[in-house]
Amino acid sequence: MIEFIKKLWPQIIIVLIVVVFFWQFFLKGLLPIPSDTIVGLYHPYLDYYAKVSPQGVPFKNFLITDPVRQIIPWKMLAIDNLSNLTLPLWNPYEMAGKPLLANFQSGIFYPLNLLLLIKPYFISWTIFIIIAPLLSGIFTFAFLKNLKLDVRACLFGAITFAFGGFSIAWLEWGNIGHVALWLPLILLSIDKIMSQKISNFKWGLVFLFSLVSSFFAGHLQIFFYVFIVSIAYLVFRWLEHGRKFRTAVLFTIYFLLFAIATAVQWIPALQFINLSARSTDQNPLTAEGWFIPWQHLVQFIAPDFFGNPATLNYWGVWNYAEFVGYIGIVGLFLAFCSIFLRRAREVVFFTGAIIVSLLFSLPTFLAKLPFDLSIPFLSSAQPTRLILLITFSLSVLSAFGFDYLIMDKKINRKALIGLGIIFITLFFVAWAVVFSKIDLGITSENLAVAKRNLIFPSGILAGGMLLILGIIFVKETMARTLLIFLLLALSFYDLYRFGGKFTSFTPQEYYYPQTSAIEFLQKDKSIFRIASNDSRIFPPNFSTYYKIQSIEGYDPLYLLSYAELIAASEREDHSIHMPFGFNRIITPHNLDSNIIDLLNVKYVLSLSDINSNKFQKVFQEGQTRIYENANAFPRVFFVERLIRSGNKTTTIQGLFKDNLHETAYVESEEIKNVRLTKGEAKVTGYNENRVEIETENSGEGFLVLSDTFYPSWKAEVDGSNTKIYKTNYAFRGVFIPKGKHRVVFYDTLF
Repeated sequence: MIEFIKKLWPQIIIVLIVVVFFWQFFLKGLLPIPSDTIVGLYHPYLDYYAKVSPQGVPFKNFLITDPVRQIIPWKMLAIDNLSNLTLPLWNPYEMAGKPLLANFQSGIFYPLNLLLLIKPYFISWTIFIIIAPLLSGIFTFAFLKNLKLDVRACLFGAITFAFGGFSIAWLEWGNIGHVALWLPLILLSIDKIMSQKISNFKWGLVFLFSLVSSFFAGHLQIFFYVFIVSIAYLVFRWLEHGRKFRTAVLFTIYFLLFAIATAVQWIPALQFINLSARSTDQNPLTAEGWFIPWQHLVQFIAPDFFGNPATLNYWGVWNYAEFVGYIGIVGLFLAFCSIFLRRAREVVFFTGAIIVSLLFSLPTFLAKLPFDLSIPFLSSAQPTRLILLITFSLSVLSAFGFDYLIMDKKINRKALIGLGIIFITLFFVAWAVVFSKIDLGITSENLAVAKRNLIFPSGILAGGMLLILGIIFVKETMARTLLIFLLLALSFYDLYRFGGKFTSFTPQEYYYPQTSAIEFLQKDKSIFRIASNDSRIFPPNFSTYYKIQSIEGYDPLYLLSYAELIAASEREDHSIHMPFGFNRIITPHNLDSNIIDLLNVKYVLSLSDINSNKFQKVFQEGQTRIYENANAFPRVFFVERLIRSGNKTTTIQGLFKDNLHETAYVESEEIKNVRLTKGEAKVTGYNENRVEIETENSGEGFLVLSDTFYPSWKAEVDGSNTKIYKTNYAFRGVFIPKGKHRVVFYDTLF
């Protein structure tokens, strides 16, 4: 047992640090899930808690809402499907239906999804969150140890990455952290393969598994950065190890195997991206915070210089999480030490990675090139996410700096002290700014926030410098070992305070409560959709968690045809020109539009009375009112007249003029004037990937299904394949022969 502890004590320390960080879960049962934003920001949850919290439920961090509005509902739907041995292809609960597997962020094929099979789901999700910094730390430690650094330096670098700015800012998103955690293992496997005289099959599998896992974890942009730096590191090591042709061939095979193994994800994702409005409804060069603002570089030494969203005093450029690359004061200083004092090829590589990442994440000429040239993918990717590569590289360099610090005999004490003086000067400059009498356009209130939030980093700097001076001048072994341990402890405390301040821990009862209004909607077993006329009610994607179908949605990827239809419905002139005005978040509010009726919107949620003949109030919980739409179309129906769609504008304008109970617009050159009969249609089965309908009509008919049209969907009539026509701009339609028939729509992978 003692030998085991001696051998694995650094990994044990990492485990203990993770346990300490998540102590509120282990000791108090609080979840690292921002559920307080669910009950503190939105109705009907505010109504549900009105009696016990009449002023509203307090929430810690308003910036962390995406995990509960996006990732958790998508993941849970995917896991539910997989638990029932069904491939999670489609999500019918948002935007009148959209791809789930192709969504990419749902991360269907990620191996660690196995953790999410544990019940209840909020416990499995908590484990999923906790495992990210744990594996980040262990993998980073292993990578650094392979670089022949002192074990204590490896532990230092592992902690700084696992709990640094990028990891903490995106911790509760789940998928982003899980994409990033595989980076050090990828780099380690590259080193292991390169160092073998004969190919090591085991490390080849590790390389392939870690690369595939990072891709499947569910965030394409973060994986792109992981992939790019991995390629760069591979080339760097290949050049260093003699440019062997055999090694190049070997890695080419690995990458081909990677492409084949991940095709099940990237082929559907590319199809979805091509059909989406991803690159059409935003102007990134004019968006505030699209690049890291120059002044926000101060967050590398004082993360809360501009305040913190968790304390409701953030006054910087939107948003905090995109700019915080903090790895701790001591860690940053030691990274600078390695850059200027340590001679190692790896130091050159990771210094270069930082420089390149900064050049493309700050508002420089180079950073704007991909957007000016409209380079696919890059022109819609927010450059601030390069903070991942900056923080990882700084963490690696901090380990090299720590290793240099404790080498004793080789250390250049004068140079180290000189760097310390330069570093301290940076803090003096920051203090000079907040005490300057020059008008910098900063309010006195904001200056007070900056002053207050410089105190703690300055204290950490002072303590760290004293410990470093002790380490380089004290000769006695035990005393020096104690100082090194104290420096490690101080650095962790710095990161723990930073991370704990930003991270939410919430009671289990806040996790998607079951309110009376939600129960009312779930009790209606008919096929219908809902909408809301206020963004404070049941926000987009919550419907997915409760499996209530909605016309709203929040997703970086959404179908262009659906977006154009909703934009036309919202505008008086029914135009479809861009921008649409709802980048990523679609929440239609024009309830008088006939498109709302066509979309099978049976219920509308409102915080105020709706004065309209077609809406009748049927339920109320607190301020949340539920109205029933008397004009809602059924989900499936027959029409008696078809019009062949011409251009987009003509079709859109026609949808707002014609009686859509009688007429449908169909995109096909095959459509001719045919006599159609209006029969009866009834949905007899409906789940995520399949819709079953029974029909009866006296002659040939055309059946409209107001679920969004998508190429992966197929249809059968009595077991025989039939063509699905894009109908009414964004939906589906099929021809039905005379008589009684069973119609099935089903989704496929490709």
